This record gives sequence, structure tokens and C-alpha cells, in this order.
Amino acid sequence: MSTTDVRKDWDTYFMDIAYMVSTRSRCSRRHVGAVLVQGKKLLGTAYNGAPMGVPDCSEAGCMISEEYELVVTDGKEEMVKKQRCIRTIHAEQNLLLFTDRIDREGSSVYVTDEPCWTCSNMLANSGITEIVFHRPYPKDTGKVTRMMAQKGITFRKLEQYQPPRETMMTISD
Repeated sequence: MSTTDVRKDWDTYFMDIAYMVSTRSRCSRRHVGAVLVQGKKLLGTAYNGAPMGVPDCSEAGCMISEEYELVVTDGKEEMVKKQRCIRTIHAEQNLLLFTDRIDREGSSVYVTDEPCWTCSNMLANSGITEIVFHRPYPKDTGKVTRMMAQKGITFRKLEQYQPPRETMMTISD
């Protein structure tokens, strides 16, 4: 059997699609793509960006909001500064806006980046049963992982995954 006969596994296939979708983003800080899958059927795609008809980050610049959060690690309290662009709607939020609830019931979401706390809350109430991601988002990992476990939502990182070369960008926070 030649290498052209080898098919990608489903995780790689759907994550590749999420990365391709992310190339539509105009955010200079992070390109994120998300896909909704039921079984092996692709039901929807979305990426992060400004609302339709509104200037995006490439046209008007990022709108950076700074927040501080108290994080306790090994009994030690630390104030962590979080910066985020509030001009864009996150890929997961757009995915929920542009898909039907009935399609989300029992489905999986493949997303290039681990969902933030806000997106995780929304996904937890969306009817999905699995979130698969590639790049970590350490600022929210602990609390998001705990919530997904409480909700019974499978939450997993693709450790050995390699994104398509043409989809990669430098990420800044």
C-alpha cells in the first residue's frame, strides 16, 4: 500500500478542517476555527471575527480589554493578568450562532484552540457531548477542565496532531 492510500483518522481530518476554517479570521492575534460534527458528518464551521458589516481587527485594530483573575496554584494565590480582544466574536460563539440546537445535540466540536471560560460555558449548555482541541489556552484550563468533567462532556487535546503548514500563524497574547 502506498502513502497515497493511507487515509487520515477522523480526528486529524476534522481538526485539519478547523485549521483551514481558521484562515478566514482577520484577527492579528489569533486565528481560531471550529467545526461541528455529528458522527462523521460535518454540520457547520466558524472562525473568530468581528460581527458582519463591522470593521475587523485588520481594519480597525484590536480592542484589548485587560482583566485580572485570582488563581490559586498549589495553595499559592496569584493575580493573573488576562488580555483579550473584544472586537471579535470567538469561533465557538459563531459556531453556536450559526448552527441549530437540534444539530448540536450529541455532537462534537473540533476547535483549533482550547475554549476560553466564556466559550466553555456556552458550549456546556449547547447540547454537545465532546470538545476536541489542539492548542492549549492555559489561562482557563483548570476551571474549564473541571466544568467539562462536571457536565460529563468529553474534553480532550490532540497531543500528536500536526496542523497543515499553510494554516499556521504566529500567536500573540
